[in-house]
Amino acid sequence: MAGDEAGLSIELCKVVFYPLTYLLGRRRFEGLEHIPETGPVLVACNHISYLDPLYTSVFVHRRGRIPRFLAKQDLFGLPGIGRVMTAAGQIPVRRGSTEAGDSLRHAEQALADGKAVLIYPEGTITRDPDHWPMVAHTGVARLALHADVPVVPVVHWGTHQVYDHYGRRFRPLPRTDIIVRAGAPVDLSEFRRRPVNGPLLRKATDRVMNGIRTLLAEVRNQPAPTGLFNPRVPERHREHPS
Repeated sequence: MAGDEAGLSIELCKVVFYPLTYLLGRRRFEGLEHIPETGPVLVACNHISYLDPLYTSVFVHRRGRIPRFLAKQDLFGLPGIGRVMTAAGQIPVRRGSTEAGDSLRHAEQALADGKAVLIYPEGTITRDPDHWPMVAHTGVARLALHADVPVVPVVHWGTHQVYDHYGRRFRPLPRTDIIVRAGAPVDLSEFRRRPVNGPLLRKATDRVMNGIRTLLAEVRNQPAPTGLFNPRVPERHREHPS
């Protein structure tokens, strides 16, 4: 029964999500070849709008993979939506609780089972006023190194023009280009098979975020800023990884 419910949930998502990605903008998917068709992969994404998971899920599914998201626990409590997410194998993130580490363990198990796990390393929509990536949590590096899996950067651009979270504005018209692009896996070889500690996780995380930032600069056709936005440091908003 569980398998039947999972299959039904995934089919329901396809019926709803695929048309929405066309209706909300002019969809462009690029770099799909960087998502492996089989085997474990950690997909690390920038986050500029609540519409991002809609496009990322369809993007990854187009490669023949069922995406497993690390998603806020609050979403699992929504009527109907929570049941669909649970049945489809999505992974709740319980921030600030004694169960916070469970999400990483579930994600590690999904990777061990050969799944495609999707993560937004920043943990929330970027607060950078120009929509560049922020300093991220180190969970992405912890997963990549513990599970020893490739990390593929994926960026969205244009979703924020349809729905601006901080401006509370939904504007599907006039239609805009919505681009989702995957890049080559981030090279974390220098961090692998070494004792894992805080400084190493921070450096590996910044390496992933710099890969995302560079890929986003290519999509935007703009030079990337020289550091990652840090909303906790008002006098020096960008951190420059060593």
